[in-house]
Amino acid sequence: MPFSERLLALRKERNLTQKQVYEAVDMSALGYQRYEYGTREPAYKNLLALADYFDVSLDYLVGRTDNPQINK
Repeated sequence: MPFSERLLALRKERNLTQKQVYEAVDMSALGYQRYEYGTREPAYKNLLALADYFDVSLDYLVGRTDNPQINK
């Protein structure tokens, strides 16, 4: 699953709004929306912040595994 789809799925599984997520990880609304729409790839620090926020591994967040806890 591509990063943008995984990010959207994580947010929806937790019944969160985009605003709740981007404010929690200190991002701009437009930047976060571009991640979900797949028009922009995140910088390393944003990847870490999102993985920490959703409590999943980086590998899971970027679609390298379907196990959210692997290598965590």
